[in-house]
Amino acid sequence: MSKRRSSNRAGCLPWVLGGILLLVWFGGDRGEWADTPLSVEQFDPRSPRRPMPDIGEGFVIADLGPQQDSQGTAFAVDRDGTWLTAEHVTNGCDRIGLVASDGIDAISDVFESREADVSVIRSGPLPDFALALTEELPEEGSLGYHMGFPAGNPSVVVSRFLGAAYATRGGPGGQSEPILAWAEGDRLPDFDGPLGGISGGPTFDEQGRVVGVNAASTPRRGRVLTTDPMAILRLVVASAAVDDRGEVADLSTPDLAVQLFQVLLDRGIIRQVYCDVR
Repeated sequence: MSKRRSSNRAGCLPWVLGGILLLVWFGGDRGEWADTPLSVEQFDPRSPRRPMPDIGEGFVIADLGPQQDSQGTAFAVDRDGTWLTAEHVTNGCDRIGLVASDGIDAISDVFESREADVSVIRSGPLPDFALALTEELPEEGSLGYHMGFPAGNPSVVVSRFLGAAYATRGGPGGQSEPILAWAEGDRLPDFDGPLGGISGGPTFDEQGRVVGVNAASTPRRGRVLTTDPMAILRLVVASAAVDDRGEVADLSTPDLAVQLFQVLLDRGIIRQVYCDVR
């Protein structure tokens, strides 16, 4: 797959993203996809992390055990073929593929964060536009929109921003990582069950900017956790793979978010991502 870098790209962009959601197994025959060698590079920043305020809630992200065949969500952040997803979606995979209208596009280059639950997919399919990232935190109580494929079905989860915090992966003694916490509201369309499969999808603020990557959910407490924007920024900068400003849209109401989601699906800006483990 060739990757072209145009000369008229804008320089720096608004950065951000956060997320972490449990995986769901995928089934069914997706057809043949290339047996492409997968190169995985890992990034662990040495600089101090930004202090995160305490919102009065602690979060523990369960250890899912060894990676297995699964599916999540990915989205385009640069027209030269750079995508974002969750690190737990890509980690431990032997093959990774993005769903296309005519099959699956095999991925050969992944850049994973060791600080937070986010991965950069480099040299992926070339979208006709990309999503804008931001480092700005939303205002407390403002709306957020989590987009992706829970249980393999395209959906938007509406939430309200609670605040920034830390979550511990795997229980006491596990790695602590910066997250944003959201109170889940409506599901559009309405459905029951876990949010597995929405992992790696974008979380939008009301200004239509990506403010997080979907990473995890706490069903009993009705919380959605996303990756801290600055952790995403550090990974994206280190990847040297994004120089696009991205597109934004007014998302002041859930109806507008649903309309945007349909456009992003139709134009292949948000896609399912598959992990194959041998």
